Amino acid sequence: MNNKPMFLLLLFTIFIATPSASAASCPMDLSYVETFPWDSSSCRDPIDSQHCCQSLLSLFGIGLAKHLKETSIFQLPDENTSTTCLQDFQLKLSSLRIQPELVPSCFQNSTQFVTNTSYCAGITNLTDWREKVGILSPLDTACNGDLSSETSCGICTDAGFKVTTQLSTIAPKNSTKCFYFSILYAIGVVNKFGPTHPETAGCILGMPLSSKGSSNNGKILKLVFGLIGALVGVVLAFVLIIMYRKWDKMRKENIYHRSIENSVRDSVLPNTGAKWFHISELEKATNKFSQKNMIGQGGDGVVFKGTLSDGTLVAVKEIFDLDTRGDEEFIYEVEIISKIKHRNLLALRGCCVASHNVKGKRRFLVYDYMPNGSLSYQLSVNGANKLTWPQRKNIILDVAKGLAYLHYEIKPPIFHRDIKATNILLDSKMKAKVADFGLAKQGNEGQSHLTTRVAGTYGYLAPEYALYGQLTEKSDVYSFGIVILEIMSGRKVLDTMNSPVVLITDWAWTLAKTGKIHEIFDQAVKDEGPEKIMERFVLVGILCAHAMVALRPTIAEAIKMLEGDIDIPNLPDRPVPLGHESFQSSLLNGMQSGRSTPYYNSSYSTSMVSFK
Repeated sequence: MNNKPMFLLLLFTIFIATPSASAASCPMDLSYVETFPWDSSSCRDPIDSQHCCQSLLSLFGIGLAKHLKETSIFQLPDENTSTTCLQDFQLKLSSLRIQPELVPSCFQNSTQFVTNTSYCAGITNLTDWREKVGILSPLDTACNGDLSSETSCGICTDAGFKVTTQLSTIAPKNSTKCFYFSILYAIGVVNKFGPTHPETAGCILGMPLSSKGSSNNGKILKLVFGLIGALVGVVLAFVLIIMYRKWDKMRKENIYHRSIENSVRDSVLPNTGAKWFHISELEKATNKFSQKNMIGQGGDGVVFKGTLSDGTLVAVKEIFDLDTRGDEEFIYEVEIISKIKHRNLLALRGCCVASHNVKGKRRFLVYDYMPNGSLSYQLSVNGANKLTWPQRKNIILDVAKGLAYLHYEIKPPIFHRDIKATNILLDSKMKAKVADFGLAKQGNEGQSHLTTRVAGTYGYLAPEYALYGQLTEKSDVYSFGIVILEIMSGRKVLDTMNSPVVLITDWAWTLAKTGKIHEIFDQAVKDEGPEKIMERFVLVGILCAHAMVALRPTIAEAIKMLEGDIDIPNLPDRPVPLGHESFQSSLLNGMQSGRSTPYYNSSYSTSMVSFK
């Protein structure tokens, strides 16, 4: 699509300054006028008044965009301030030997720069804008980067027209002003380079530049008048044009969507069992991914609650960071989850691949909705239900059985790599299901796996995996042990508030070794369950989270211990506590030597530095 400038030719005049006007000061920083590399040839002899006025308006628009960025207000507070700013603008142009009378000739009504609630659906500031347009508009995704190419500029321009069309449905009589606000928002708030960046101003404001691209920008200036006429046509024949644009856009997007979707679907192994949803189905289910339906957000995506056409409640996860992760990891995750068929593992209901000329490629995973949220939420102070002892016991056994399925009943075995309280979800009957297989990895049966790409969450990672990249089924067992201790104690894996011992493993082991194991129990269930059984669960948690991999049980052995089928061995001694400074120093050195990389789900290195 051709590059379309996004700054309309608005003609305003300066009123004769009154004493009160002269007392006003201009809140805009106009210092850029003397340094910005604009092509001023149309404002010099022989003067091309039409192109000159347009260039001056674009130049003044840079200041308005900067003012919006700094104050969140689209226009100036009153007529006196507007008059003063135009006078200052005239002085800056005089220093460039631009004839001063051009400013009053081009701008014949200073009140048009003044805030007025009758403009564009009552929008005066960014708060109003986001209430009308939404927190994340097409401009936010299409105009935030480098706009030097015709393709990127065209995408940004299309987004501007889309937002203007949206606002025109609210205020059809002020579509010109709405378009004016859209471009100020795009260049002043959204674009990371800002309004004083030449290529950005050339695209969004149609500013003629004195650089090599000036000839191209001359073409841009010629297109301004065509765009003005097109916009007027949209206002006069709004319904007909909008219907056509929607139909044409939907047709093109459907063709492109199908080609991208088929490409990814063909890459997924057959018979995975997952349903392929169309993006329109998920938009309908989530009310167009409304913020009201957002139920969670993490480092790798955001989750929305949705209702399918048959009334089924689902959780729709949109995956982030696609440029880094790529479709290969998405396909791998779909194939991993599709192999899972167990009552204690959150099964994949379906997935979706979509592509959009503004929003780019989008990838979704669809799961059954878990009404009781995560285990982490239920253990928190604000949890909807205070977990009883039977519920805690069953949750621990549910998670253990889910892990046993991954380790022994799938060939080759699957290592989850991110077992933690937030990844354990609870259904309506408080049955636990292990979720989020974004980091899952298939290993070699009976063998460990070495990797330099360590992934997981700080506090839950087994030491041998974090330090050396050695991944086995016992890496998941370590994380499972941490979860047991969190459930039994109600304490978080890292706690700096209630004890000088930060790591839950060091804290629990110390109490157990000194005969104070009952002090580990959560006060909410301390007197609720059989003490011996509760002690057994705590001891299994401590064993599973032992720092030495050889002393950890397998998940199968852990289940037998939890159910009382085999005796629990005496607690072995531990090496230096995991929270000890020497261990943390070794862990940091291991990361710095290249044995591991920063983890996906937490800023591991930053957390350890803060912990030390």
